[in-house]
Amino acid sequence: MCNLTFKDLYIGQKASVQKTFTSADVNSFAGITMDVNPLHMSEGYAKGTVFGRRIVHGMLTAGLISAVLANHLPGPGTIYLGQEMRFVAPVFLNDDVTAEVEVAELREDKKIVKLRTTCSNQDGKVVISGMATVKFDR
Repeated sequence: MCNLTFKDLYIGQKASVQKTFTSADVNSFAGITMDVNPLHMSEGYAKGTVFGRRIVHGMLTAGLISAVLANHLPGPGTIYLGQEMRFVAPVFLNDDVTAEVEVAELREDKKIVKLRTTCSNQDGKVVISGMATVKFDR
């Protein structure tokens, strides 16, 4: 965790987190959200799809972005206002995903921060891209 204030932020500043997604993660997320799409839950079903195997929920993967925003940049006290994102490639079980955010715009009068958001797999392939808008008035 960090103790940044709005004045500490600058354009181009980055932070990231990394996680390897397991079957247990997918099962837990499905239980919490009730998203039991067989594409995520059934190897047999997933074999017959374009992906050929189970994939991790896109929103579970996107949750890593929230972790970066809440814990690192801007950090504790961040209020998520919005997120635009594109799911550009699948995440498979046991993929190692890195979520990175980069400060793109600062609006000091309202303490609004816009950040480029990217999730990439262990091969450097982007799986999610987008832009987050947060309020950070520390």
